[in-house]
Amino acid sequence: MQPLEFEPILKRIRWGSRRLGSVLGKPIGDETDYAESWEIADHGEDQSRVCDGHPWAGRTLNDLVESENEALFGRHAGRKQFPLLIKYLDACDHLSVQVHPDDQLARQFDPAENGKTEAWVIIDAEPGSRLYAGLKEGVDETTLRDALESGDCENCLHSFEVAPGDCLFIPAGTVHAIGAGILLAEVQQSSDLTFRLYDWGRVGADGKSREIHVEESIRCTDFTSGPVNPVVPETVKNDEVTTEQLVDCPFFVMHRHTTDQSFVLSHEDRFQVLMGLSGEAELDFGNGTIAMSAGKTALIPAAFQGKLLIRLEGETTILSAFLPDMI
Repeated sequence: MQPLEFEPILKRIRWGSRRLGSVLGKPIGDETDYAESWEIADHGEDQSRVCDGHPWAGRTLNDLVESENEALFGRHAGRKQFPLLIKYLDACDHLSVQVHPDDQLARQFDPAENGKTEAWVIIDAEPGSRLYAGLKEGVDETTLRDALESGDCENCLHSFEVAPGDCLFIPAGTVHAIGAGILLAEVQQSSDLTFRLYDWGRVGADGKSREIHVEESIRCTDFTSGPVNPVVPETVKNDEVTTEQLVDCPFFVMHRHTTDQSFVLSHEDRFQVLMGLSGEAELDFGNGTIAMSAGKTALIPAAFQGKLLIRLEGETTILSAFLPDMI
């Protein structure tokens, strides 16, 4: 089973912009509110479809999960859903302050849903752009409720300016928001269950505030976790390519590969998702090639037996995501 690429699922939301097209090469229209590109998705009606030119062209990801389970998952075979949701996000405006449930809570709200632990890697950020991640030290449920009542929620949030290359790991239960001016790559559990805690006092085009889910958000919040800061990468390989481990959690592992030389990417008996973060590259797998420049995504099935050669034109950064050994 050879490497696959999928047609992006584009989402237009009020906080979007045009960088999914202008920077990441997505096939957007004339509108100015393109917010998310779902690159690899097996979530209800949102189904990635294999691009033309592949043996499984037009097939959905869930089709492949059902019919090619062992070839797709290898050591993790037996799953009934692809476990990761892979996205690029373009935030022209602040997103609402949100919190996601863990697996146990998610299934209490919706038996068909998963929890949502996620991680972001910043591709581009305008000067002064901020992320909001975790509550400040000492903020408990009473403090947060009082701040919500007074419209002062922002002062409860830990925040900081971000720069390209920063990585944030957001476990389920973490209060968070993406600030304006940020373009990022996201790896998360396959879930779309989000509770909105605070929306910066905004109103919609109809003059009404969007729905806020205070009680659900409070129920999901981990008040013991405190502030969340950018990940300190751990270098796991440093020869012709610098490979950094960004995240190693029960739901996924993320490695970042940076180099100016072509290299062979190791592959084991599990799927691997590759995301282009910067530069120009091409994935050569013997029987074909896939572009791996910024904004491109590829899925390497577990059953792929060939050599994964990454050909480069100058310095390039590629993100890889896969399931941990013990899962």
